[in-house]
Amino acid sequence: MPSTRDIRRRIKSVKNTAQITKAMQMVAAAKMRKAQQAALVGRPYADLLNQVLAQAASRTVVFEHPLMQSRSVKKRAVILVSTDRGLCGGLNGNLFREVTKLDKNNTTTFITAGRKASQFIARTKRQLAAEFTYKDTPQFAEARAISKFAQDLFLKGEADAVDILFTNFISTLVQQPKVVPFLPIGKIMAATAGVNAPAQELPASHMPVDTFEFEPDEKSVLGALLPHSLNFQMHQILLEAKASEHSARMVAMKNATDNAQQLIKDLTLEYNKLRQSNITKELLEIATAQMAVG
Repeated sequence: MPSTRDIRRRIKSVKNTAQITKAMQMVAAAKMRKAQQAALVGRPYADLLNQVLAQAASRTVVFEHPLMQSRSVKKRAVILVSTDRGLCGGLNGNLFREVTKLDKNNTTTFITAGRKASQFIARTKRQLAAEFTYKDTPQFAEARAISKFAQDLFLKGEADAVDILFTNFISTLVQQPKVVPFLPIGKIMAATAGVNAPAQELPASHMPVDTFEFEPDEKSVLGALLPHSLNFQMHQILLEAKASEHSARMVAMKNATDNAQQLIKDLTLEYNKLRQSNITKELLEIATAQMAVG
């Protein structure tokens, strides 16, 4: 049975842990607000960019691009977007469980963004083509580097299809792993909210036809817009993943703080019971000794 000294030491240790988790919760909450705002700000631009692409593509009779070339999938690449640090609940665990569904025969090549993804691929001995890092506030240059590497793999024929596996931000309490097709680009569609909404074909009457003037020509304009749209899609996904990370970490640290507070209450109750029991025992010994002397 533990002594009162052992219980006091444990209460002190749990209190110190609760202070740390509380501080981490506050930091994650501040970062979460910034990350969520950045993800939400990028969605209107993604919406407008997709609309412009869909409208511009509707003006061309035949438009072909190497990134739109569809072929039988013999080699697949997956861009795996994870976190750099842990302490975010089951966020990475749920993400990595989806990897086993995509790569049942260990034949998929992975491009990782985030230290945890790189460690998982190395630990499970899967094929790693490249690993990238990105900051707490993902920069467009970081997303462009990842997108450019994936495009090069596709254009060289080293991958017949490229998908992105990341944690989609839905709300502060809900984040879900999601697979988004990246390459080849299918029929150009207009999405209503970036990576979160299903693609919808834009009606031809959405914009007047005479508002479009291509310089130098349609194919050159669309050929420049397609890689840029892929780069921005990658950037938006990094923003969504970072918002999911900070949200999951804040919730995990809040749960840890609440559990620590409950454990402190239980230990304090146990300490008081043990202390009362010791006091009662001492009183009985004094009373017994007094009766024996009397």
